[in-house]
Amino acid sequence: MILRPQINDLKIIGFSLGKLICALGFVMLLPVVIGVVFSEASPVFDFLIASELCFISGILLLLLCRTQTEIDWMHGMIIVALAWLVAAFLGAIPLYLSGHFVSFLDACFESMSGFSTTGLTLVKDLDHLSLTHNFWRHLSMFVGGQGIVVIALSVFMIKGSAGAFRIYASEARDERVLPNVISTARFIWLVSIVYLVLGTLVLGTVGFLEGLSLKRAFFDGACIFMAAFDTGGFTPRSQNMLYYHSFLLETVTVSLMILGAINFNLHYHIWTGNRKEVFKNIEMRTLGITLLITFAIIVVDLLRLNLYPQSIPFFRKGFYQLISAHTGTGYSNLYSMQFVREWGNLSLVGIIMAMGLGGSICSTTGGIKALRVGVIFKSLIQDVKQIMLPESTVLQQKFHHLKMIVLEDKHVRAAVVTVLLYFTLYSAGAICGMFFGYPFLESLFESTSAAANVGLSIGITTVTMPSALKVIYILQMWAGRLEFISIFVLLGFIVAAFKGKK
Repeated sequence: MILRPQINDLKIIGFSLGKLICALGFVMLLPVVIGVVFSEASPVFDFLIASELCFISGILLLLLCRTQTEIDWMHGMIIVALAWLVAAFLGAIPLYLSGHFVSFLDACFESMSGFSTTGLTLVKDLDHLSLTHNFWRHLSMFVGGQGIVVIALSVFMIKGSAGAFRIYASEARDERVLPNVISTARFIWLVSIVYLVLGTLVLGTVGFLEGLSLKRAFFDGACIFMAAFDTGGFTPRSQNMLYYHSFLLETVTVSLMILGAINFNLHYHIWTGNRKEVFKNIEMRTLGITLLITFAIIVVDLLRLNLYPQSIPFFRKGFYQLISAHTGTGYSNLYSMQFVREWGNLSLVGIIMAMGLGGSICSTTGGIKALRVGVIFKSLIQDVKQIMLPESTVLQQKFHHLKMIVLEDKHVRAAVVTVLLYFTLYSAGAICGMFFGYPFLESLFESTSAAANVGLSIGITTVTMPSALKVIYILQMWAGRLEFISIFVLLGFIVAAFKGKK
């Protein structure tokens, strides 16, 4: 029997949501600094307005919903599901005020794409968008990659609170780097900020050496880092990475994309000197194998087409798209339509597979994740061995993920269910694309890119595509980023509000 939600449930959700909205308001003040530095007056007011709206709505929720009741699992799930929708809505306000979006829906699409680290874009005339608004597009990826909840936990939540872990885990992060969830959140931000400083210095230097002005080189460097490390895919230029025509810049971004696709737990082990974990971990091994398989598929097709006869262009075009797809980044040094006009169907299938698989859990990437693939494969091996051995044999399969873990049915069941849900999401988006008149393979490509939070486009995502398809992709980005459970709980909560027992 499902019980109807009580007023206290709404207060718990509203109070925590108010904290998250206030945190977003503080984040929106960072572009104001950029606007002041670069003397962009109008964009500064856009963000002051948006930030003020965040503070007003957040404080109202805090005042109306003040409560000391602990957050339980249901509350945590609902708070997270709503927080991402609210963040996308509020984050769209300064973007829409920029005048570079046809509608507020397009701005919401851009905002959700940013926070979910997807990278699909509907901005008009990106090359003339203000530096302030451009910075916000990339900052939203930096915040979304680490997690909207993570930043709030770092600042607002009470240390040691059980509710803090519940809301953290509800954001599709079921692993803690450190024993305390608040310490985990702060470690994630420490890693990210250290990498941000180092990455900006490297990318800025490369950009300057490639001919950009000093100011623009380091601005672009900071933006590219935030999108590369957080596997987002936005760039400050409309031609994406193709604009720079720099092999060195592409090489650096490949390294950053791989870093972003690694579990934050592995970053902790690397930082503390336990580098052997990288080679023992089932997730990293699986990621390496799936990279080789998907790249082999692309290589076979591109060699058949003789599209890039020389080795360096072959590597720059083929391998770069593959790494970008598999890490869920969405950076590209090709035009979108080149996928359709030049690449074969087999190589497109390789890219779709890479996008759908994704990187590591507890990282900034989306998709199915390598750990789940590794667990399912281990389970298959166990079943084959069990059949081949005598019936009386008790077989125990283990795998190494930060420590030795005995493979249990609950691990396999959770992995299989999540994989099936992702396949359903990819397929549903493809069917919707076909309904609006797009070919099957192109529809599947774009759907997988949105649902796995990748951002590579085959040309469907444009300002002229149907509004209904824009909404579908927004929902796919949202569901793919949160990995379903919190969204199902939110839907159940809404149903219970109407049909639950008092």
